[in-house]
Amino acid sequence: MMGATSQFSAAEPGLGYIYQSRYALLRMFDLPEDCEVYIERNDDVEFVLADGRVTLGSLKHKAVGDRLSDLSVDFWKSVRVWVNYYKSAGAAGSSTRFILYSTASVSAGSFLEYFVRDGGLGETRAAAAAAALASSTSAEIGKVKADLKLLTEIEAQDFYDRITISPSTPRIDDIPTLIDQRLRTIRKEDRKALFERLEGWWSDLVIRALTEKERKAIKVQEVFDQLVLLAEQFKADNLPIDLRNKQPDNIDPSNDKRTFVVQLHALKLSDQRIRHAIIDYYRAFEQRSIWARAHLIVAGEIEDYEERLVEEWDRHKAILYENITETSQEDACIEAGKALYLWALNETPHLRIRERVNEGYVVRGAFQMLANDRPIPRVHWHPRFLERLAKILGTAA
Repeated sequence: MMGATSQFSAAEPGLGYIYQSRYALLRMFDLPEDCEVYIERNDDVEFVLADGRVTLGSLKHKAVGDRLSDLSVDFWKSVRVWVNYYKSAGAAGSSTRFILYSTASVSAGSFLEYFVRDGGLGETRAAAAAAALASSTSAEIGKVKADLKLLTEIEAQDFYDRITISPSTPRIDDIPTLIDQRLRTIRKEDRKALFERLEGWWSDLVIRALTEKERKAIKVQEVFDQLVLLAEQFKADNLPIDLRNKQPDNIDPSNDKRTFVVQLHALKLSDQRIRHAIIDYYRAFEQRSIWARAHLIVAGEIEDYEERLVEEWDRHKAILYENITETSQEDACIEAGKALYLWALNETPHLRIRERVNEGYVVRGAFQMLANDRPIPRVHWHPRFLERLAKILGTAA
């Protein structure tokens, strides 16, 4: 049946893993700068303050309308993780705290209400928890009973006193808005694009932390340092750079029929140099698309930039073509064309779309795009390329 969802769907568990990362990013905005965070080490998230105090956090992204009740597995599974850590950390001698972050609410009348904020003392919590456990026949909860029996009465009270439930935490799709509210120093129209870049960087950072042989701490300061760097890219004289180190698939200099590639073959350039040109074209083209989708460039800005490039190209072409005549040999034409192309690659970093946009592929790729314009390229390298193209177009017509 179309639209049916299997009872074994991986959507909810998958969403839970993404939620851990996204919610952890949100929490970074509210933590001290000298705090460190671990993902999936002793719990879903682990916060370590500069003085060594540890808070373990379990994160649960539940279906809309879900509630936590006395025997909710989410709570008791977390308790089992926590009680084992509590014992290993020195029990009452440790300073560890435990938090259950859940998008679910707590059922009215449940003893779990004692754990919301300062709802009850350890003694009250321990007694209510023992009563709830006694009523359960669940094998899963039975494992928790066995672990809790290893605590003395005083330790149990101390342990439960360290637990907090944070119900109705923001859902995964609410978090971008909440982070947006923490970016008030950034222009409103730039915040969405900045958040996307921040979250992309954060996801890469989390992956690296998880793939280390030993779980690596993420420092809160790292997030704010990255935020400063990203914010700089959204100032009036700058633009974000997203395609550095990115390459298109299936680069084939020998068989690429695009006009800018044909132009480079006319100069008899090596496949390696043409490959670099294809990469520059790809990065510049895709970067412009990203800027446009995020509304980061103003109307006419690209057109004005291209006019500047064409004018500078025309001025330099006049110098390098000065001795090229109708009788010039092909070798002389190729030499002049190579010199003009080399100028475009190496001597134009000052021709920036904005003052602080100094990434090389932006200008190099812009020249490749101008060399690819149809039906007639707006820049060319070989002095006779346009004549040859006109003959080809005339034949085709």
